[in-house]
Parts: sequence; C-alpha cells; structure tokens
Amino acid sequence: MLKIGIIRERKNPPDERVAFSPKDCAKLKASPNIDLKVEKSEIRRFKNEEYKKRGVKMTTDLSDREVLFGVKEVPIDALMPNKSYFFFSHTIKKQAYNKALLQAILEKNITLLDYECLTDEKGMRLVAFGRYAGIVGCYNGLYAFGKKTKKFDLKRAFQCADRGEMERELKKVKLGRAKLVLTGRGRVAGGALEILKKLGIKQVSPQEFLEQQFDTTVFTQLAVTDYNKRKDGSSGSMKEFFTQPDLYESDFMRFAEVADIYVACHFWKDGSPFIFSREDAKSSKFKIGTIADISCDIDGPVASTLRPSTIADPLYGYDPKTEMETEIDNVGAITVMAVDNLPCELPRDSSSEFGADLIREVLPSLFNGDKDGILERATIAKEGSLTERYSYLKDWVEA
Repeated sequence: MLKIGIIRERKNPPDERVAFSPKDCAKLKASPNIDLKVEKSEIRRFKNEEYKKRGVKMTTDLSDREVLFGVKEVPIDALMPNKSYFFFSHTIKKQAYNKALLQAILEKNITLLDYECLTDEKGMRLVAFGRYAGIVGCYNGLYAFGKKTKKFDLKRAFQCADRGEMERELKKVKLGRAKLVLTGRGRVAGGALEILKKLGIKQVSPQEFLEQQFDTTVFTQLAVTDYNKRKDGSSGSMKEFFTQPDLYESDFMRFAEVADIYVACHFWKDGSPFIFSREDAKSSKFKIGTIADISCDIDGPVASTLRPSTIADPLYGYDPKTEMETEIDNVGAITVMAVDNLPCELPRDSSSEFGADLIREVLPSLFNGDKDGILERATIAKEGSLTERYSYLKDWVEA
C-alpha cells in the first residue's frame, strides 16, 4: 500500500490551492492501494472540515508518508529527507531563485517529480492550471476595461466563492462596439474563449476583424501566422515559425490599429519576434487601450508589460510616450493586467480540475510500473541525484 500525503502550502504569498480536493481525496481513499493523509491547513480554500466530512485522515505530521503532493515550491526548511515530492519546482530553466531549493533536494536524498514535466510520449502536458489562467485572466481583462472606461464594475474573481459566482458577475459587462483580439491557441487561450463565449461575443475571422465594421462586440483569435510574417515577404508556416522564428517579424500592428482590448494567451520564447514594440505603442494609429497579458513575459513580446501585477493590485498604466508606468486614468495610458498567478483567484475550481487530471492521467503510473514513462520523464532528481534527462542542470546546480 502506497502512503500518500497532501502537504499544506507554505510559500509566500499564500496560495489557497491544493493538489487534491476533498472529492478527489475521497476517491483516493477508496483505493485499496492507497493510504492517504492530508496535512491540516488554515490557508487553503478547501477547509479542513470539508476533508473530514469525506472521511479523510487529517494530521500535522506527514513524516510517515512516502509520496507527498503539493502545488508551489516547498520551502527548504520544510523539505523532509528521503521522500518523493510532486510540485512545481521552477528549476528546469535554471531559475536562479530556486537554485538553492534544488541543491537542498539533492542534499536531502529527495526524489522530485515536477508537474510541468508530466507529459505524454509526444511531449504534451498532462496536468496544468493553464485553463484557469485563461478563464481568470480574461475575466480580469474585462474588469480592467470596466475600470478604465468606468462603464461597469466587476467583483474581483478571488472574492467570489467559485467560478459560478464569478460568471454571474458577467451580466454587468457592457462592451458596446468594442473589438477584442486574442493571441494563442493552447490551453490558456481555450480558457479565455470560455469567458468570451459565456458573454455571447461574436467571433469573426482575422480578415473580417480587420476589414469590417460591426454594430456589436466582436473578437478574433489569432494564430502565430496571423500576427507574424516572413521578413522576405514569402509565405510561411506555423511549423517553420516555431523552428526558425528569426525568419519572421511581427505583423500585429494592423490588428492594434482596430482593436480596443488585447487578451494575450500565446506561448513565447527567446528569439521569437516581439508582438508589438514600445515604438509601435507610440504610434498614433495604436488603438488598444486595455491589455490582459495572461502570458506575462516581462520586458518581452508585449511592450506594455513592465512587471507582473498582483492579485491584490492587478492593474497599472503604461505610458507609451515615456515608456514608464503610470496611473490607469492618465490620458493616453494603456491599462495593463499582468497578474502572474491567476489560477489562485479561483482555487476551488482550479484545484478540482487539477486533481481530477492527476488521478486520471498520472496516478495509474504509480501502480503500473510507469509503463508509459510518464513519471520517468518528470523526475528531475531521484534519491538525491539528477536524472539523465536533467543532467544539463549539473554544472549550474553545483556552481
């Protein structure tokens, strides 16, 4: 029988999410192969009593557990030696702020499996909070537009009990003839689309968006080949863009000249063209006044994203003339929403979906000998040593 523990989140700022909801834990508890305990927490949105009602063992001591599930990075002083941990470690890109964490994991003989690395054989992620980043980010973009225009005022998502209450707030939204442009085609963009469709906003093609006038609110969703073009003027392809982005340059300005709101859900990496530059934003033709940068790459493809914003203070203004932060009410300012931990605003819903995905996609590998290699691909460190797949971290972590 596998002894599994659900840890409480200890990182600051506090995160109310959890790897498994009370309903998920009831499913795990029913398995004859699992002995489950949940660490008590006064922080998480699901209360201790909700787990107790499901018959789940609550404790303050998980030292007898073999496998531990969290969400965010575990503080070094809370890491227990000789255990297996699942959490988002933010180490695989050599993130400097978590170097000491990985060093401690190796020193304490810990096996680390990173949620970000749980993929199928084609490299597609199996569990993620991205959909809820899109859902909350798009909602926050509408909140930002309401604050900028003073046409409506939405209750903040984190103040809502759940997604249902948040969506009931949408009846307050008044967009008039606003035009929204969305970049991205993945899980995050899919979440944003759910909100736009919940509002009943009409979707139009990129060409219609550019060429036609509408009497109601419309939006268009762009693929990378819609807002980028080959530098030599020849036709390109999505596959080529991802393998040779240096051959391309942005073609987004034609959308920026007619859009009012921009919802950024794209994936971007170093070497790819910026979507719009600070010089682009200075243009008198640049019309976008509200940007929900869900992707939130700082000093990157969306020039107005100077820094991440916070759940407590989600908006700031960007002055295109000075290229500096300003108040959102200032003349000419672009209102920016760039919260970088959006799923935390709906912790009950996002945790429930995450846990259900874990149970369906990942948990079987703990009992079938990992026949599909899911756990192996996600194991950064095993019993205190880097695995072969992540051996590229060796020089960095030892430096």
